[in-house]
Amino acid sequence: MIQENIDITHRHTFGIATEAKAWADYNSVDELRQLLQEAKERDLTFMPIGEGSNLLFVRRYDGLLLHSTIKTLNVTPTDNNEILVQAGSGWIWDDFVAHCVSQGWYGVENLSYIPGTVGASAVQNVGAYGVEACDVIDSISLLATDTLKECTIKASECNYGYRTSLFKTDWKGMYIVTAVTFRLSLNPRYTLDYGNLRSVVGDTPTLSSVREAVIKIRQQKLPEPNELGSAGSFFVNPVIAREHYNKLLEKYPNMPHYDVDTDRVKIPAAWLIDHLEWKGKSLGGAMVYPQQPLVIVNTGNARAGHVVQLAQDIAFSVFENFGIIITPEVNYIH
Repeated sequence: MIQENIDITHRHTFGIATEAKAWADYNSVDELRQLLQEAKERDLTFMPIGEGSNLLFVRRYDGLLLHSTIKTLNVTPTDNNEILVQAGSGWIWDDFVAHCVSQGWYGVENLSYIPGTVGASAVQNVGAYGVEACDVIDSISLLATDTLKECTIKASECNYGYRTSLFKTDWKGMYIVTAVTFRLSLNPRYTLDYGNLRSVVGDTPTLSSVREAVIKIRQQKLPEPNELGSAGSFFVNPVIAREHYNKLLEKYPNMPHYDVDTDRVKIPAAWLIDHLEWKGKSLGGAMVYPQQPLVIVNTGNARAGHVVQLAQDIAFSVFENFGIIITPEVNYIH
């Protein structure tokens, strides 16, 4: 099951030339358990990988990449006109969203066209247009990497936050997601007040029209991975103290924000980067995407070092001008 010395240039969306010491697909929890056992016997480091859409391989990965192809789907009705949909971790995320829309299941349509897999959605807490994965996740099925035992954790236990969860912090490396259970509605339920989504959807929304609108907006802003390699949004939108924001407003009266709570606001990183005129600037083969400054693209011959340095230069200029720290959403894999 394990392939050795694999070229993974086209197995991550940045498309930067690199290799992995080992790669393995698995189609069941039992196969994953066998692979983890073999990795331990061979003293191989290991890491789960989905579609590679949120990764930057800084160098060759000297371990085993574990790729889920589990595409099970189980549906359980509930008593309050909701359903529980358990999807295997190997589902392509947008294929899962498309299926939910086609079945008339409400809750994930705003998350259309986000790259990645169902398994990654529960780790990253993907979000878009006012909806986050944690809003609809009920529970996560896991395999513990030390004991190789299965367990299920409720979403309420995962300390979900903006683009984060315990899977990225305290639990990092402790579990591999094998399936995610979503609680979806059978009654019409829309979230349309984020950005310009409502104006694109129109006055009579349907699941299909919301999905189509989200895809249209994303296609206008983001490059297709098969045309320009990227990892999607490179930076996390920073959350700052409201007092800091009010001071910045004196100098930048048009600075947008989203309220987090009474004391904090979220600032669009794209606005900060765009205001400093980074769009279209490049370093080696890496470039800030002209249509969306939150994205760094591989123009064809980028090396990981180009991307890292360009990202550092952007972050430094944002801090220098606004006193705001922006951090990569992309995971650097060493």
